Amino acid sequence: MSIRYLALELYRCEKKIQELEKKLAALSPQAASERAALEAELFLAHKERDHFKALLDAKKEPPLPI
Repeated sequence: MSIRYLALELYRCEKKIQELEKKLAALSPQAASERAALEAELFLAHKERDHFKALLDAKKEPPLPI
């Protein structure tokens, strides 16, 4: 995978996490089943983001010594 693709996927995951967090914050306390579903989806989105972040960090070259 190219670095550009990984960066785009990481950005997509970040946007998805932001949207899910907004939905979760706007949910009423009585909606327990919806809250559980959103929390599960948010957990998976965090896991996916961490995966792409690790891949991107592995692809980066270390800086050259001066």
